[in-house]
Amino acid sequence: MAIISNAVTIADAGAFSASLGSMVLIKTLTASSSANLTFVHGASSVVLDSTYPIYKFEYTSVHPATDSTNFQVNFRDGGTAYDAPKTSTHFRVVHDEADSSTAVQYDGALHLAQGTGVQPLTENTGNGNDESCSGYFYLFNPSSTTFVKNYLAIANVYQGSSYSIGHHIAGYCNVTAAIDGVQFSFASGNIDAGTIKLYGIKDS
Repeated sequence: MAIISNAVTIADAGAFSASLGSMVLIKTLTASSSANLTFVHGASSVVLDSTYPIYKFEYTSVHPATDSTNFQVNFRDGGTAYDAPKTSTHFRVVHDEADSSTAVQYDGALHLAQGTGVQPLTENTGNGNDESCSGYFYLFNPSSTTFVKNYLAIANVYQGSSYSIGHHIAGYCNVTAAIDGVQFSFASGNIDAGTIKLYGIKDS
């Protein structure tokens, strides 16, 4: 009898390792009762220009000072305000600790239609000692002055009401000006703890 295997080979592992080498750590910010964590091109060794076509933000164990508040992001397009217009979609996958509630839902309250306000990344993050949110956020070609700037995000949050909620977000900054700043915050209160790492991803 023939045996068919889909196991990862040494060659596969080498190719995967090489792909990881194309991701370059640019900056790590660590929160400590911080109003926000902000990455600005040219400040504090942050690069957010044509050096890389793709930028990835990884946020880990981000914990709010205020209970049941949204983690969010916004963008600067050359001025000083974080108010770039955005259009996005947002759906979530829900499951509670008691195994009594499950759902896959389009979340119209968290999407944007040419909005200049924040883009929610999670909903109702809890501030209990064991509660937090983690995820990643991709921003594509932020220095382009021709095209809109697309973004994608996936996150999981331990919600204040003991739910695990997976968030899936996609959208674009509807400007031809370059995006030169990205700011993360909570809708209410400070970022009590957590880290955000910014990576640049080289051309493949």
